[in-house]
Amino acid sequence: MTAEPHVHDDGVACAIAHGDLPAPTGDRRLVAVFSSPVCRELAHFAEHVGYAVVILEPDPARRGGRLPEVADAASAGLDATTDVVVTDHDRPELGDVLADVLRGSPRWVGVMGSPRHTAPHVAALRERGFDDTDIARVHRPIGLNIGSRSPAEIAVATLAGLLADRNGRDGGPYR
Repeated sequence: MTAEPHVHDDGVACAIAHGDLPAPTGDRRLVAVFSSPVCRELAHFAEHVGYAVVILEPDPARRGGRLPEVADAASAGLDATTDVVVTDHDRPELGDVLADVLRGSPRWVGVMGSPRHTAPHVAALRERGFDDTDIARVHRPIGLNIGSRSPAEIAVATLAGLLADRNGRDGGPYR
């Protein structure tokens, strides 16, 4: 049995895939929280697929990268086009930063972390007076389940999930 040849029903998609046209990226922004190895990889890849990237790093000693960096959520320009990804769930500033993020108006908020471990952001937000509805706005785990281990793999999985969402897809296999 021979496979049917692939029929291109979308000339624009084909031209984009071949590099003849730029890919539309919409108006999504990414705020990557906490400068970390995963944050740096995520920011790098996100720039390549059209995200405007800002690093939110409250600790001045950890700043100094090439991308725009801000010290707090109020300076990050959180709006309905902004996806926020917290790249380190062990930082002591987690609760304060997430509280400030939730007081803003980002489109989407996610915290990296394994579903096998307690999510520290839940208790941190409860301590700051947030209810279950607000806490549910914070997604965890995030990204596609590809068995990621290294910072680059975690960044790719996270960004793949954001891209699927941006493109109106579920991120699952082709059917």
